[in-house]
Formats: sequence, C-alpha cells, structure tokens
Amino acid sequence: MPVRVNPMFIDDLYHFGAEDVQLCYQCGDCSTVCSHADDVYKFPRKSMRLLQMGLEQKLETTLEPWLCYYCGQCSEQCPREADPGETMMSLRRWLISRYDFTGIARQFFKSRITEIIAIAIIALLTGTFLLFYGFSGGSIHLYDGDGAFLPGPFIHKFDLSVGAILAVFLVINAIHMWYLVMVKGTLFAIPWWLYIKELYQLPWHFLTQKRYSECERKREHTFYMPWMIHLGLMLGYVTMLILVMVYIEELQAGPEIHWQVHIFGYLATIGLVIGTIYFIRSRFKKHYIQYKKSHGTDWVFVVLLFIIVITGIAQHVFHRTGLMELANITYVVHLMSVVPWLLRMPFSKWSHLIYRPLAMYFAAIRRDALVRQVSILNSYPVVVK
Repeated sequence: MPVRVNPMFIDDLYHFGAEDVQLCYQCGDCSTVCSHADDVYKFPRKSMRLLQMGLEQKLETTLEPWLCYYCGQCSEQCPREADPGETMMSLRRWLISRYDFTGIARQFFKSRITEIIAIAIIALLTGTFLLFYGFSGGSIHLYDGDGAFLPGPFIHKFDLSVGAILAVFLVINAIHMWYLVMVKGTLFAIPWWLYIKELYQLPWHFLTQKRYSECERKREHTFYMPWMIHLGLMLGYVTMLILVMVYIEELQAGPEIHWQVHIFGYLATIGLVIGTIYFIRSRFKKHYIQYKKSHGTDWVFVVLLFIIVITGIAQHVFHRTGLMELANITYVVHLMSVVPWLLRMPFSKWSHLIYRPLAMYFAAIRRDALVRQVSILNSYPVVVK
C-alpha cells in the first residue's frame, strides 16, 4: 500500500513549535535516555524520523507523542541540539489539530492573534449576555436569593449548557482519535474484551498522572517537582469544574460559608494558585529545559488561567464581605474568562487532560493485542522442506 510523503511537513510543524528537527541525525541518544521508551513504543527517535521523512499519515496514527511527558532529558542529551522534547510537544499540538474536526485547533496553534481574537469575542458575548440578563431581571445589589443579579439556578443552567457544548466537541474528537489510532493505525486484530480489561487505565492515568512522576527515574530524585505541580493544577481544575457544574447553587449561597462544599473549593483554589504561579514563573526563569521555549498558546493558557483564578478569589471575597455590587461585577468578569477557557479546551493544550489518558489506555490495549498476536504466530508449527 503506497504511503504519501509530504515534503513540506517539517515546514508546517514549525508553526506548531518544532524548530530544530532537521538537526537530528538519528543517533538514538534521545530514546536511550528516555524513561518510557521501550521495544514497542520507540520515541522520540521514531517520531523524529517519521517527521523528517514527511510521513504525516503515519504520524497521525501513532501514540508515541502522547507517551512522552516532556521531562526534557532527551533534549539535554541531544548532541546536535535538535530538541526532540520540544518536537514531541509540537507533535502533540499537531495531533490535537488532526483530531479536531472543525479546524479551529489548527488556526489557534498557528496564530496566537486568531486565538486571542476568538477569546475576546466569546468573552464580550458572554459579558453582554450576562449583563443583559442581570439588569433585566435582577438587582446589582443582590448576589444570591430572590431578585439576585445572577441567581444560582440560572448560572447552573448556563454552566450545564456550556458544559454540554464542551462535551460534544471532546467526545467527537476523542472518537476521531480512536479511529485514527485503533482502526486506521493498527494492522492487527484487537479483541473487544481488551477494551474492558484495560479500562482501569483511564481513571488511573487521569487522576494520578503517574507516568509523569517516573520521568525522574534516571536522575534518581525522590520527587519530580513538575509532576507534583502539574498534578495539583490538574486536580484543582477538575475539582473546581465539578463544583461549578454540580454545586454552583451551594457555592453562591451566603454570605455564610458552607464548609461541606467550600472546603473543596478552597483546596482546589490553592492547587490552581500554586500551579499557575509556578508555570508563569518557570516560563520566565526557564530553569527547566521544557520551559526554555514557549509557544504562543502556552502563554495564552497560563495568562487566561491566572485571570480566572484571581477574579474567582476576588468575587468570593467581595461576596463574603458584603460588597455585593463588586461581587456581581467581578463575577461577570470571571465568567467572561471561564466561558472562552472552557470552549477552547478541545482546541488547546488543556485537551491533554482527555487525550493523554486515552493514549495510555489505547497503548495498553495495543500492547496486549500485539503480545497476543505474536503468541498466536509462534504457536504455529514450523514446516521444514
């Protein structure tokens, strides 16, 4: 079966952040030093080679870029300074754009201005809608209860509507990922029961990011700080998302504090604050190799998250101290940040939250299926003529 070569593929990946691919001469040091590369999944070397050869159809069906957590050891060891770690990150951005059926992700990754304009438009539409609703049926002087500017039941329905839109994009893109990887990119049969056998991989990798912590095995450090911060940021975000989607009415009630709900919000906020400050500081200080280069979407990611965290804290403080007018206005600004943040998730770096656990799940299934296939082939008798 012929394989189409795209000689302009490297040039295209430049817009996704891959700048030094052509320096690679396939020495293999990157795969040797990687804590996760093995006989089945050979990376970063294999992905670098496919990229150099322009085999984009091969790359879109691979899992290797997702199995890399960008600890940066490969880039540190590269004798040619080809920066394979950054290339793998660029390939993940490119894969997100391939899974996305709308083409929005590609535009965001290739143009920071396009992403910022889209965020600004959604933010303005959100703010206009919320202000119109608030002033038409409520009082700016009331935060919760009857006659509130943005009452809890309304916000609950609003959040669920945004969440439903988000879920539709994520599910469709996830199905497209499954098709590319498990159907188009797998040349051997996969028994259906393997999907059930390895199902635990999804929650395990989603909730622990355990594979990221193993990036330090060859450095023999007790803890890997980027993993700990990343895990805290992710759990804080997911916890806050669940609270907002399910318990928004309890969160808005007050001004007394409902500890059975708010305690989780406070813990999530701590994780978000620490994680956001850490990533902003790291991108300025560049003390880890994975932060030495920053794609435009990386900065949009941390800046928008910082605005969300700060306005969320301010809104909560204003509400609990009785400054209802400020609380309502700040809440509108907060939601103007949250809505574009959520709606851009399927087309941005945050979609790692979905694709990475899926990749671990698919990788385990493919490994099991491959072992089974080899075992079946080895069981056939050898006929000597």
